[in-house]
Amino acid sequence: MGNSNIYSKIIYTRSPQTELRAWIKKYEPGKVFLATEKKVDEIWMPQFDDFFQSEGIKKVVIPAGENNKKLESVEKIWKFLSQNGADRKSLLINIGGGMLTDLAGFAASTFKRGLDFLNVPTTLLSQVDASVGGKTGINFNGLKNEVGTFKEPVAVIINTDFLKTIDRENFISGYAEMIKHGLIKSPEHLDELKIFDFKNIDYNQLQEIIRHSVEVKKYFVANDFQEGGIRKALNFGHTAGHAFESLAMEQNRPVLHGYAVAYGMITELFLSEIKCGFPLNEQNGLIEWLLNIYGKLEIEKFDFERLFELMTHDKKNESGRINFTLLPKIGEIAINQNCEKELIFDALNFYKNLKPA
Repeated sequence: MGNSNIYSKIIYTRSPQTELRAWIKKYEPGKVFLATEKKVDEIWMPQFDDFFQSEGIKKVVIPAGENNKKLESVEKIWKFLSQNGADRKSLLINIGGGMLTDLAGFAASTFKRGLDFLNVPTTLLSQVDASVGGKTGINFNGLKNEVGTFKEPVAVIINTDFLKTIDRENFISGYAEMIKHGLIKSPEHLDELKIFDFKNIDYNQLQEIIRHSVEVKKYFVANDFQEGGIRKALNFGHTAGHAFESLAMEQNRPVLHGYAVAYGMITELFLSEIKCGFPLNEQNGLIEWLLNIYGKLEIEKFDFERLFELMTHDKKNESGRINFTLLPKIGEIAINQNCEKELIFDALNFYKNLKPA
């Protein structure tokens, strides 16, 4: 089965096993495999084990956590596929968060030059972000997602029941990517996120909101798969955000990806006002709202140089310039906005001096 679509089939369902069974039937018996991560294996797989065993599907389990998003984990999956006779007509089902779907997607896209894979994301972050858009990857040499491929899964199965077991921090980490989608494309989506009650979650309503969020990402990916132009919209908050994330990791006080993106969005809203005239009153309201949910990462003046250096490593930069995606207003983007070091330091200083509510 080739995958001719530029992006995968995204399936929203209350019954993931029914959908999985339909996909498994498309492949020869013994040619479908499962990759998952330890935490998911412990919490969710007992419900699925009978199902996978009855379908004759073997599984490989990767240790959980971002520090396992590395070549050794990929090798573990390659060996597993090799020992069990996987070939280019096989399917790898990946059940887990963004770390697992990125990693196992990379393993599948490179084994025998690529076999089909299907993602079942189990965290909010991976449902709205990691499983859509065909980016796979691993961390390498201390840098996030340094090695990877562009390869779409054949399908992504989204079911909000998985989110019932994630903690509040991981939930709002994923929420940050949804906020980003609202900011770059859809004021309506942003409005529904502002009023959503994540203290008493309605999972049916959430499934609809996730659909709106994924539609935004799909729009940018479909129009620019290899990230030559407008797909860079999706980087809003990420140039500064990845730097915050790496700094926090270096200083042994790691933050979740979505929190780092929220800090990045605050910093880049400041740049948006200066470079693109983003309305100041809206900027203030958004920053207050983000601070309220995410708090902030305390940074010192002496961290600025390192943060700047981390930004220069960003894969989206060209010829030594640091390019940001900024916003002239909500729902409108300006890509490739080059910001000088002095201005970036101004933004970091602005961020440093904010007082969380």
